[in-house]
Amino acid sequence: LQKIQREISKNNFEFDKKYEDIHMNIEKKLFQLIGEEAGYIHTARSRNDQVITDLKIWIKSATKELNINLDRVIKSTLKIAEKNIETVMPGFTHLKNAQPISLAHYFMAYVEMFRRDKRRFIHNLESLNENPLGVAALSGTSFNIDRNYTSKKLGFNRPTNNSIDTVSDRDFVLDFLFSISVCSMHISRISEELIIWNSDGFNLIHLSDKIVTGSSIMPQKKNPDLLEYLRGKTGSIFGNLFSMLTILKGLPLSYFKDLQDDKEIVFKS
Repeated sequence: LQKIQREISKNNFEFDKKYEDIHMNIEKKLFQLIGEEAGYIHTARSRNDQVITDLKIWIKSATKELNINLDRVIKSTLKIAEKNIETVMPGFTHLKNAQPISLAHYFMAYVEMFRRDKRRFIHNLESLNENPLGVAALSGTSFNIDRNYTSKKLGFNRPTNNSIDTVSDRDFVLDFLFSISVCSMHISRISEELIIWNSDGFNLIHLSDKIVTGSSIMPQKKNPDLLEYLRGKTGSIFGNLFSMLTILKGLPLSYFKDLQDDKEIVFKS
């Protein structure tokens, strides 16, 4: 299996469309490598519980990566704040000059937002830390398996309680997409703010040439394209959350092929 994984990661694995999916492709390759023992790979397992287990492991890994990135954003924002404690700027309400404030105090508001985002992601990790493996297609297996053992080996706190719920549950996907949506909204807000501050109307800040682009016929312009990209992508991310909610809203128990679309939505977000 490790050899197959290396082949896939190096794009050397040949997927054959006549085998239904990735599971069958891997099983056929395993037969070539080790013979009949490859048939045991699906003992007490179904694609239903395997896919959910894989997706939970991926989301756990992605969540940790997101929190590392949030730590970087918080750290860099703190550095800017530390240098600008005495920098006075207008504080706005309704985009109207309201009270003089410290620029550091302003940036610390976004530190609070990103810290809340981190807590949201951490809460999700605790919530999804239940192991789906062993519920098989719907109602478990007649093999005498130890789900507590596999939970420990796979890094989960405990096995899930109800097999029917397990194969149809995508609440953990919604939690992930919601947390990403809120975090994206915060990124979009600070992007919008910096775009406004950089505008000729406000003229409060000048953006580095590294993050602006020029115009072919108007060389005096410096457009804040990267900030606009960040603001624009937020709309797509909101759409991904709503797509998943819409997929789930009409599904009776338990498993349906509709649920396959969760991967594309999650990976994009």
